[in-house]
Amino acid sequence: MISSFIFVCAVGLLAGTISGIVGTGSSIMLMPVLIYEFGPKEAVPIMAVAAVMANLSRIMAWWREIDWRATLAYSLTGIPAAALGARTLLVLPSQAVDLTIGVFFIAMVPLRHWLAKRSFTIGLWQLALGGAVIGYLTGIVVSSGPLSVPLFLFYGLAKGAFLATEAASSLGLYLSKSITFQRFGALDMAVLVKGLIAGASLMFGAFIAKRYVLKLSVETFRRIMDGIMLIAGASMVLSGLHVI
Repeated sequence: MISSFIFVCAVGLLAGTISGIVGTGSSIMLMPVLIYEFGPKEAVPIMAVAAVMANLSRIMAWWREIDWRATLAYSLTGIPAAALGARTLLVLPSQAVDLTIGVFFIAMVPLRHWLAKRSFTIGLWQLALGGAVIGYLTGIVVSSGPLSVPLFLFYGLAKGAFLATEAASSLGLYLSKSITFQRFGALDMAVLVKGLIAGASLMFGAFIAKRYVLKLSVETFRRIMDGIMLIAGASMVLSGLHVI
Protein backbone atom coordinates (compact mmCIF):
# COMPACT_ATOMS: atom_id res chain seq x y z
CA MET A 1 0.00 0.00 0.00
CA ILE A 2 2.86 2.41 0.82
CA SER A 3 4.43 1.83 -2.60
CA SER A 4 1.05 2.60 -4.19
CA PHE A 5 0.87 5.97 -2.44
CA ILE A 6 4.48 6.79 -3.36
CA PHE A 7 3.71 6.09 -7.02
CA VAL A 8 0.50 8.13 -6.91
CA CYS A 9 2.26 11.06 -5.21
CA ALA A 10 5.15 11.02 -7.71
CA VAL A 11 2.79 11.19 -10.66
CA GLY A 12 0.65 13.72 -8.80
CA LEU A 13 3.62 16.03 -8.27
CA LEU A 14 4.42 15.93 -11.99
CA ALA A 15 0.75 16.37 -12.93
CA GLY A 16 0.36 19.24 -10.46
CA THR A 17 3.39 21.03 -11.87
CA ILE A 18 2.27 20.70 -15.48
CA SER A 19 -1.34 21.62 -14.73
CA GLY A 20 -0.07 24.52 -12.63
CA ILE A 21 1.61 25.88 -15.75
CA VAL A 22 -1.23 25.31 -18.22
CA GLY A 23 -4.26 25.33 -15.90
CA THR A 24 -5.56 21.83 -16.66
CA GLY A 25 -4.50 18.26 -17.29
CA SER A 26 -3.96 16.96 -13.75
CA SER A 27 -6.99 14.66 -13.88
CA ILE A 28 -6.04 13.33 -17.31
CA MET A 29 -2.51 12.46 -16.13
CA LEU A 30 -3.34 11.17 -12.65
CA MET A 31 -6.57 9.29 -13.34
CA PRO A 32 -5.00 6.25 -15.11
CA VAL A 33 -2.68 5.80 -12.12
CA LEU A 34 -5.58 5.97 -9.65
CA ILE A 35 -7.54 3.40 -11.67
CA TYR A 36 -4.51 1.10 -11.75
CA GLU A 37 -3.83 1.37 -8.01
CA PHE A 38 -7.34 1.61 -6.53
CA GLY A 39 -9.77 0.49 -9.23
CA PRO A 40 -12.26 2.53 -11.31
CA LYS A 41 -14.98 2.58 -8.63
CA GLU A 42 -12.80 4.49 -6.14
CA ALA A 43 -10.75 6.44 -8.70
CA VAL A 44 -13.50 8.92 -9.68
CA PRO A 45 -14.33 10.19 -6.15
CA ILE A 46 -10.61 10.15 -5.21
CA MET A 47 -9.90 12.37 -8.20
CA ALA A 48 -12.80 14.66 -7.29
CA VAL A 49 -11.26 15.30 -3.86
CA ALA A 50 -7.78 15.73 -5.34
CA ALA A 51 -9.16 18.20 -7.92
CA VAL A 52 -10.60 20.35 -5.12
CA MET A 53 -7.13 20.58 -3.57
CA ALA A 54 -5.43 21.22 -6.92
CA ASN A 55 -7.72 24.15 -7.69
CA LEU A 56 -7.32 25.48 -4.15
CA SER A 57 -3.55 25.52 -4.55
CA ARG A 58 -3.74 27.51 -7.80
CA ILE A 59 -6.03 30.00 -6.06
CA MET A 60 -3.50 30.39 -3.25
CA ALA A 61 -0.59 30.77 -5.68
CA TRP A 62 -2.32 33.40 -7.86
CA TRP A 63 -4.76 35.03 -5.42
CA ARG A 64 -4.18 38.61 -6.60
CA GLU A 65 -4.90 37.70 -10.23
CA ILE A 66 -8.46 36.34 -9.79
CA ASP A 67 -11.24 37.96 -11.83
CA TRP A 68 -14.04 37.64 -9.28
CA ARG A 69 -16.82 38.78 -11.63
CA ALA A 70 -15.95 36.01 -14.09
CA THR A 71 -15.70 33.51 -11.22
CA LEU A 72 -19.14 34.43 -9.90
CA ALA A 73 -20.79 34.28 -13.32
CA TYR A 74 -19.32 30.85 -14.06
CA SER A 75 -19.95 29.37 -10.60
CA LEU A 76 -23.56 30.44 -10.15
CA THR A 77 -24.70 28.09 -12.89
CA GLY A 78 -21.83 25.61 -12.77
CA ILE A 79 -22.15 24.48 -9.13
CA PRO A 80 -25.75 23.16 -9.29
CA ALA A 81 -25.08 21.72 -12.74
CA ALA A 82 -22.06 19.77 -11.41
CA ALA A 83 -24.20 18.22 -8.66
CA LEU A 84 -26.76 17.14 -11.26
CA GLY A 85 -24.04 15.71 -13.46
CA ALA A 86 -22.46 13.74 -10.59
CA ARG A 87 -25.86 12.19 -9.82
CA THR A 88 -26.23 11.30 -13.50
CA LEU A 89 -22.75 9.70 -13.50
CA LEU A 90 -23.94 7.02 -11.09
CA VAL A 91 -26.42 5.69 -13.66
CA LEU A 92 -24.97 6.72 -17.05
CA PRO A 93 -22.04 5.11 -18.95
CA SER A 94 -19.57 7.84 -19.84
CA GLN A 95 -17.75 6.37 -22.88
CA ALA A 96 -19.94 8.17 -25.41
CA VAL A 97 -19.54 11.41 -23.49
CA ASP A 98 -15.74 10.96 -23.42
CA LEU A 99 -15.71 10.44 -27.20
CA THR A 100 -17.83 13.53 -27.89
CA ILE A 101 -15.80 15.79 -25.60
CA GLY A 102 -12.52 14.44 -27.00
CA VAL A 103 -13.53 15.38 -30.54
CA PHE A 104 -14.59 18.80 -29.22
CA PHE A 105 -11.15 19.37 -27.60
CA ILE A 106 -9.33 18.59 -30.83
CA ALA A 107 -11.66 20.75 -32.92
CA MET A 108 -11.28 23.69 -30.52
CA VAL A 109 -7.58 24.16 -31.37
CA PRO A 110 -8.02 25.30 -35.00
CA LEU A 111 -11.31 26.98 -34.06
CA ARG A 112 -9.60 29.05 -31.35
CA HIS A 113 -7.01 30.31 -33.86
CA TRP A 114 -9.73 31.10 -36.41
CA LEU A 115 -11.74 33.06 -33.84
CA ALA A 116 -8.63 34.80 -32.46
CA LYS A 117 -7.86 36.20 -35.92
CA ARG A 118 -11.34 37.74 -35.87
CA SER A 119 -10.84 39.15 -32.33
CA PHE A 120 -13.65 36.97 -30.96
CA THR A 121 -14.41 37.58 -27.29
CA ILE A 122 -17.15 36.62 -24.82
CA GLY A 123 -18.80 38.37 -21.88
CA LEU A 124 -20.15 37.43 -18.47
CA TRP A 125 -23.44 35.96 -19.68
CA GLN A 126 -21.63 33.60 -22.04
CA LEU A 127 -19.43 32.54 -19.11
CA ALA A 128 -22.57 31.78 -17.09
CA LEU A 129 -24.00 29.72 -19.95
CA GLY A 130 -20.71 27.89 -20.36
CA GLY A 131 -20.57 27.25 -16.61
CA ALA A 132 -23.91 25.43 -16.73
CA VAL A 133 -22.86 23.17 -19.62
CA ILE A 134 -19.33 22.50 -18.36
CA GLY A 135 -20.54 22.06 -14.78
CA TYR A 136 -22.91 19.29 -15.84
CA LEU A 137 -20.19 17.58 -17.88
CA THR A 138 -17.73 17.94 -14.97
CA GLY A 139 -20.15 15.91 -12.88
CA ILE A 140 -20.41 13.15 -15.50
CA VAL A 141 -16.90 12.67 -16.87
CA VAL A 142 -13.57 12.17 -15.11
CA SER A 143 -12.19 15.45 -16.43
CA SER A 144 -13.75 18.24 -18.43
CA GLY A 145 -11.01 20.70 -17.46
CA PRO A 146 -9.89 21.54 -21.00
CA LEU A 147 -13.48 22.55 -21.82
CA SER A 148 -13.09 25.65 -19.66
CA VAL A 149 -9.78 26.59 -21.29
CA PRO A 150 -11.15 28.17 -24.50
CA LEU A 151 -13.99 29.76 -22.52
CA PHE A 152 -11.69 31.76 -20.25
CA LEU A 153 -9.21 32.47 -23.04
CA PHE A 154 -12.01 33.96 -25.14
CA TYR A 155 -12.97 36.06 -22.12
CA GLY A 156 -9.50 37.59 -22.42
CA LEU A 157 -7.54 35.96 -19.58
CA ALA A 158 -3.99 34.58 -19.81
CA LYS A 159 -1.15 33.32 -17.61
CA GLY A 160 -1.71 34.00 -13.89
CA ALA A 161 -5.13 35.61 -14.37
CA PHE A 162 -6.31 32.61 -16.39
CA LEU A 163 -4.90 30.05 -13.94
CA ALA A 164 -6.36 31.81 -10.90
CA THR A 165 -9.81 32.55 -12.32
CA GLU A 166 -10.26 29.11 -13.88
CA ALA A 167 -9.23 27.48 -10.59
CA ALA A 168 -11.54 29.66 -8.49
CA SER A 169 -14.41 28.97 -10.87
CA SER A 170 -13.78 25.21 -10.93
CA LEU A 171 -13.35 24.87 -7.16
CA GLY A 172 -17.07 25.14 -6.47
CA LEU A 173 -17.87 22.63 -9.21
CA TYR A 174 -15.57 19.95 -7.78
CA LEU A 175 -16.77 20.63 -4.24
CA SER A 176 -20.34 20.15 -5.46
CA LYS A 177 -19.34 16.91 -7.21
CA SER A 178 -17.55 15.60 -4.09
CA ILE A 179 -20.48 16.40 -1.79
CA THR A 180 -22.85 14.62 -4.16
CA PHE A 181 -20.61 11.53 -4.16
CA GLN A 182 -20.58 11.61 -0.35
CA ARG A 183 -24.35 11.88 -0.10
CA PHE A 184 -24.84 8.85 -2.32
CA GLY A 185 -22.26 6.71 -0.52
CA ALA A 186 -19.39 6.86 -3.03
CA LEU A 187 -17.05 8.90 -0.81
CA ASP A 188 -16.32 7.14 2.50
CA MET A 189 -13.45 7.97 4.88
CA ALA A 190 -10.95 5.62 3.19
CA VAL A 191 -11.60 7.19 -0.22
CA LEU A 192 -11.42 10.69 1.29
CA VAL A 193 -7.98 9.99 2.80
CA LYS A 194 -6.69 8.68 -0.55
CA GLY A 195 -8.04 11.79 -2.25
CA LEU A 196 -6.33 14.06 0.29
CA ILE A 197 -2.99 12.30 -0.21
CA ALA A 198 -3.24 12.52 -4.01
CA GLY A 199 -4.40 16.11 -3.77
CA ALA A 200 -1.46 17.11 -1.56
CA SER A 201 0.98 16.11 -4.31
CA LEU A 202 -0.98 18.17 -6.84
CA MET A 203 -0.84 21.17 -4.50
CA PHE A 204 2.95 21.05 -4.19
CA GLY A 205 3.24 20.87 -7.96
CA ALA A 206 1.15 24.02 -8.42
CA PHE A 207 3.54 26.09 -6.32
CA ILE A 208 6.56 24.67 -8.17
CA ALA A 209 4.90 25.72 -11.45
CA LYS A 210 4.47 29.40 -10.55
CA ARG A 211 8.07 30.37 -11.26
CA TYR A 212 7.83 28.90 -14.77
CA VAL A 213 4.52 30.60 -15.60
CA LEU A 214 6.00 33.99 -14.78
CA LYS A 215 8.67 33.43 -17.44
CA LEU A 216 6.26 32.45 -20.24
CA SER A 217 5.09 34.85 -22.90
CA VAL A 218 1.35 34.97 -23.55
CA GLU A 219 1.82 33.45 -27.01
CA THR A 220 3.95 30.59 -25.66
CA PHE A 221 1.37 29.97 -22.95
CA ARG A 222 -1.42 29.69 -25.53
CA ARG A 223 0.64 27.33 -27.70
CA ILE A 224 1.15 25.07 -24.69
CA MET A 225 -2.59 25.17 -24.09
CA ASP A 226 -3.16 24.04 -27.70
CA GLY A 227 -0.85 21.07 -27.15
CA ILE A 228 -2.58 20.07 -23.93
CA MET A 229 -6.01 20.23 -25.59
CA LEU A 230 -4.86 18.03 -28.48
CA ILE A 231 -3.41 15.44 -26.08
CA ALA A 232 -6.50 15.57 -23.85
CA GLY A 233 -8.81 15.24 -26.83
CA ALA A 234 -6.93 12.26 -28.25
CA SER A 235 -6.89 10.59 -24.83
CA MET A 236 -10.65 10.95 -24.39
CA VAL A 237 -11.40 9.79 -27.94
CA LEU A 238 -9.31 6.64 -27.35
CA SER A 239 -11.06 6.13 -24.02
CA GLY A 240 -14.46 6.48 -25.69
CA LEU A 241 -13.44 3.92 -28.30
CA HIS A 242 -12.28 1.53 -25.53
CA VAL A 243 -8.73 1.62 -26.90
CA ILE A 244 -7.31 2.63 -23.50
